[in-house]
Amino acid sequence: MNLKKSYLKLCKDKDLEINKNQINIVQKLTEYYNHHFNQSFIKKIFKDKKNKLGFYLVGDVGVGKTMILNFFFECLKEKKSRLHFNEFMIKFHDFIFENKKKGNENGLEKFVKNLSYKTKILYFDEFQVTNIVDAMILGKLFERIFDENIKVIFSSNINIKDLYKNGLQRDQFIPFLKILEKNCTELELNIEEDYRAKKNINLKRFLSPIDNSSNFKFNKFFRKTTKNKKQSTKSLEVKGRKLVFENFYEGVLKISFDEICNRNLGSEDYIEIASKSDFIFIDNLPNFNESNSNQQQRFITFIDIIYEKKIPLMIKSEVELNLLQTSDSMKEPFKRTVSRLYELTSQNFN
Repeated sequence: MNLKKSYLKLCKDKDLEINKNQINIVQKLTEYYNHHFNQSFIKKIFKDKKNKLGFYLVGDVGVGKTMILNFFFECLKEKKSRLHFNEFMIKFHDFIFENKKKGNENGLEKFVKNLSYKTKILYFDEFQVTNIVDAMILGKLFERIFDENIKVIFSSNINIKDLYKNGLQRDQFIPFLKILEKNCTELELNIEEDYRAKKNINLKRFLSPIDNSSNFKFNKFFRKTTKNKKQSTKSLEVKGRKLVFENFYEGVLKISFDEICNRNLGSEDYIEIASKSDFIFIDNLPNFNESNSNQQQRFITFIDIIYEKKIPLMIKSEVELNLLQTSDSMKEPFKRTVSRLYELTSQNFN
């Protein structure tokens, strides 16, 4: 696998800036691949403990982590799976729940065994942990994943040692960190600027402040997008919770910030919303501070899922995107959210 040659061709074809730090990561991925997928049978029997099963790429927002790992993932011919981490954990918890209903207590073992039949390499983009329930189970889960010789690649804004920092009962999360450190090669991609923000400076679909002018532009674009589409009330049911949205036009959804973030919703709800939507209009995005940090956390999760599903947005906000503030606890993950909003609301993103 000549990743470097293919990556340079990708940069040329897409007129991308060639960065030596990114090239270095591509070369490390080549080594990772060759160690695990391009060895002789004898070498595979006698595993080299230095060749870790995990590849953990950390870096600030917009430096190209996702682009490089997506490129690597597309080059792979082996059985593979790319999932948002929230999606993966939902599948895990659902599997455990169904097994318990059948009286089976070894659901974790079965889940990992089933996983090993379906995939040889897992990819989690923008990996982070915010849920205490997940934090308490991840050690056992990933220990078994690595025991089954499943390779895992991660991209993250957060170093392994800082994951779930200041989280509730973090002491129960430490075993998982040790498992990651033991089984992952951790590399950092350093670049001075946010390529997403630089590339998408023309924010045609992020409107602020909320006034007559932005209201007019917001409603005009909504009418244009929904022209000849039939309005309906969209009703979604997620594990007994019923979500009803009045402004749904054949895949185009208009919702307020309060509807999606000022209610007790989570990843499962947002994944279901995303699965039914091709374009989303969000009205009345507030600025963030300590008093609405819970709503901000939900918004971060929502945007992560929308970005994963590549759904374009139009947003009407109290303040400009580059002036959005944050609660202290959400400071790091919110950098990623802002960077992604530059892309999702750009006229280049359709």
